[in-house]
Amino acid sequence: MSYKAKKCGVRFQPPSIILVYEDTEAEKLRQRIMPIRNFSKYSDCSRAAEQLKNNPRHKDYLDLVSLKQLEKLYKLLKGHLKGESLKATLEQIKKEETIDPEEDLNKLDDKDLAKKKHLMDELFEKNRKKKDDPDFEYDIEVDFTKDEQVESCGWDDASDGGF
Repeated sequence: MSYKAKKCGVRFQPPSIILVYEDTEAEKLRQRIMPIRNFSKYSDCSRAAEQLKNNPRHKDYLDLVSLKQLEKLYKLLKGHLKGESLKATLEQIKKEETIDPEEDLNKLDDKDLAKKKHLMDELFEKNRKKKDDPDFEYDIEVDFTKDEQVESCGWDDASDGGF
């Protein structure tokens, strides 16, 4: 059988992932409720999402659902279990998934730094121009004109007489 995922969501009470999918053979929309067991506010969302996606009972249905989307749903559930509001949890998820150019990445621990690097790699791959792209140009030369006067730096003035 072949299934095409249409919508995916989370239900807080009882905790479950709900998938609306199309059965391509019968051409009908159906709903599958996948209960979430043994998940607490201390659980690892990425591990739980992997386990659900690799579960033999749900594997065929979740084939077209990304692991990232399942992780988001688990993070929403985790926020609910912690007692946070839905709005606060969504803001926290958005903050984790964006890169702030003013953020000092040197102060992050290894796990958070790996997440930020992964996000940067995804963004780079998304924006990268490949040879097969229609607007790809090889060997672009750009002339940077000096519109403003260049400020002098004082750090090298003192070293003139030393050499």
